Amino acid sequence: MTLLETAMKTTFIGIAAFALLLNGCASQTDWRPVVDPYNDPNAHRIEQDLHECRYLARQASGDVPIETTKGALVGGALGAAAGAALGAIAGNPGRGAAIGATVGGFGGGTKEGFRSENLYKRAYKKCMYNRGHQI
Repeated sequence: MTLLETAMKTTFIGIAAFALLLNGCASQTDWRPVVDPYNDPNAHRIEQDLHECRYLARQASGDVPIETTKGALVGGALGAAAGAALGAIAGNPGRGAAIGATVGGFGGGTKEGFRSENLYKRAYKKCMYNRGHQI
């Protein structure tokens, strides 16, 4: 096994572990918007609407753990390519690929996780607002 293959294998394992760790942190299940029932003509429907809007928001935003993993893998691949090119200039493409994949994986996973979570929250709030609740 070449140095580049070893570095790529080690980096992939690191990115996968990071993605699993980030998946545990990036969760849509616990967050819900604060709804003010005061003067809400639909106050009796708040719990039902929260449940339905959570389901719709998940569909609209994608699954945070899946999106985080996709971002980590794409970022890792792009980072490995860029790192290998820079490492080749410096004389060590394997090390450059490993560093690039790690940095790209962390960055890509984090970015996609936050993007999906923000889409989820925005869709959830908008759904509740459109059903006549004060958010």
